[in-house]
Amino acid sequence: MKELFHGIFLIDNKLAVENPFPGFEPFDEEVIKLEKKEFRVWSPLRSKAAAAIMRGIKEFPIKEGSKVLYLGIAHGYTSSFLSVLVGKGVIYGVEFSERCFNELLPLCEKYKNIIPILADARKPEDYVWIEKVDIVYIDIAQPDEIEIFIRNCKEFLKKGGYGMIAVKSRSIDITKSPTVIYKEALKKLENDFEIIDWKTLDPYERAHAFVVVKFKH
Repeated sequence: MKELFHGIFLIDNKLAVENPFPGFEPFDEEVIKLEKKEFRVWSPLRSKAAAAIMRGIKEFPIKEGSKVLYLGIAHGYTSSFLSVLVGKGVIYGVEFSERCFNELLPLCEKYKNIIPILADARKPEDYVWIEKVDIVYIDIAQPDEIEIFIRNCKEFLKKGGYGMIAVKSRSIDITKSPTVIYKEALKKLENDFEIIDWKTLDPYERAHAFVVVKFKH
């Protein structure tokens, strides 16, 4: 067992996070029992963050106590792992789809540091009550994803805070090659952020990249 980042382990070449609720497997995921502990396997086929780690991203800034704004939290697969990493921190999970939001709610009853917010990430004024955060994480299928990310960072991200972006090239512009989309996205980010690292997510997620940035402001 090797710890890759805070609370994220590689066990038998599988990514895993300790399960704080042994026996609770909300997504029917594989579990590994080791050293009297239970670990949930975090599939890179189901999570862009997990795929980025498996692809060798050099920094993963979510730590114990982190406050995270998660845009596009969906039904909560990735956030169920991030919840364990932040511990006494908090994840503010914004989701626009009522169906996904309703699927998320039972998870939030178990992982009490995930705060569900039914809102449009294009309208940060609708959840302006949340506090400043250490990390803004975005995973939404919108052509203006990068602009939405920047707007939310300017509203909520602490100076020197981090951004984590799952870039969905097909959602941004299906007529351009993914490589062109990634370059354009990085260019848009350069004014306000230091690019820490980025990786394409093939073979786990086709036509996707994952970018880690640091806020200059």
